Amino acid sequence: MSSTLSPLPYTDTKPHGHADFYFAINATFRFILKRFGLDTLRRYWSDMGTNYHKPVSERWRSGGLPAVAAHWRAFFEAEPGAEVEVITTPDEVRLEVRTCPMIRHLREHGREIVPCLCQHCYYVSEATAAPAGLTVRLSGGNGSCTQRFVKQSANEPGQQLDHIKEAA
Repeated sequence: MSSTLSPLPYTDTKPHGHADFYFAINATFRFILKRFGLDTLRRYWSDMGTNYHKPVSERWRSGGLPAVAAHWRAFFEAEPGAEVEVITTPDEVRLEVRTCPMIRHLREHGREIVPCLCQHCYYVSEATAAPAGLTVRLSGGNGSCTQRFVKQSANEPGQQLDHIKEAA
């Protein structure tokens, strides 16, 4: 599928990703955390959102919340084991993640999960959303969460990291 037909700016033609990639993600996060610390891991996540996901930011900036919703619907459709509802209103896109595909796969295979794993969704998404004039708020975690994508506003309280559960 070409990137012009898909809400995802990738050229991969597989209908689904391979869940074993989650092992590599978890191991990478663990390595950075142990070797360089939490602040460096958070910068890594933010850099991923700013740089790697720049094409996503550009689509969100030009397409607004409908582009955000289309992105997440296509993204989770390709994620093996995901159970996610994408809810749209005029003011926000809300992801109701009933089953996080990464945590599910890691648990099914007895892997030790990096406790701060769920924070990566906030840091990556916030850095992706900011250039599009959006912000993200996340609550829950450890296998299920709610992620809200809204327009940046002085009325939106900042993300409280203690609202993001540690993974186990």
